[in-house]
Amino acid sequence: MTAPIVISGAASWNRIVLLDRLPEPVPHMQFALAEHETIGGTSAGKALGLVGLGRPVRLHTLIGDDADGERVRRVLAASGIEVDDLPVEATERHLNLMTAAGERVSLYLSTPADPGTPPSAGLVQAMTDAAAIVLDLSERSRGLIATARATGTPIWTDIHDYDGRAEFHRPFIEAADWIFMNADCIGDDPVPFMERCVLGGASVVVCTLGAQGAVAVDADLTVHRVAAVPVEVVDTNGAGDAFMSGVLDAHLAGAGLDAALEAGARHAATALTTRHLHPSLDGLLAASA
Repeated sequence: MTAPIVISGAASWNRIVLLDRLPEPVPHMQFALAEHETIGGTSAGKALGLVGLGRPVRLHTLIGDDADGERVRRVLAASGIEVDDLPVEATERHLNLMTAAGERVSLYLSTPADPGTPPSAGLVQAMTDAAAIVLDLSERSRGLIATARATGTPIWTDIHDYDGRAEFHRPFIEAADWIFMNADCIGDDPVPFMERCVLGGASVVVCTLGAQGAVAVDADLTVHRVAAVPVEVVDTNGAGDAFMSGVLDAHLAGAGLDAALEAGARHAATALTTRHLHPSLDGLLAASA
């Protein structure tokens, strides 16, 4: 049996509130168009995407011994994800204010602190055996960078809306073989920054561009582009994680970069058709509601 891909990062319980517009920074009242609760977290999204594509996953995350934590554990386990969780005081929770256009304001209601526990022998062995390690942005993942590099396993990371300056992201950028990001804060043209990352040691850098698809720079500094797959959008949460999952799955199957990007675009489209991080959760969460 193929060894699980190891993912380290956030799993959360989220309340999603749909608004006709994002709130202005002044006192006022608005009426929600809809709301629902669901599992969230960038690492949970990638884990759900990969399991949905048939890849075994071990998710290393922080989950509290509370009602929200039990919801998160139940959804992950029912989805077939091996959960390697460390107990913390409270489960991560978000309130996401969304518009139909995909605009989002995320309010972090609780953020668990890394307990600083050294990685277990089982986690180190899992990293060593894995075809890839995904280190998502978190204090816990940052503390695992040296351990992950020592295994020699390729490291993938997602720096999200990096602005090119934040110091927290730097160790992830320096350690990763594959870097994913979006273009929200990097400027009008992300390619020069992506090229610098490749010159700094990355093998591939990929930047998602929303409805415009994605752009990638490979080790030869060749630029690759892929169009987004047209789809009727229900919710944009998790689309970037689904894109990365699709690329990773295709790459491990032997696909070239262009084919892997196309696989990522197809998989991202599936996440856009559901209110949850993966279509498989539509029935699961409806049944447990």
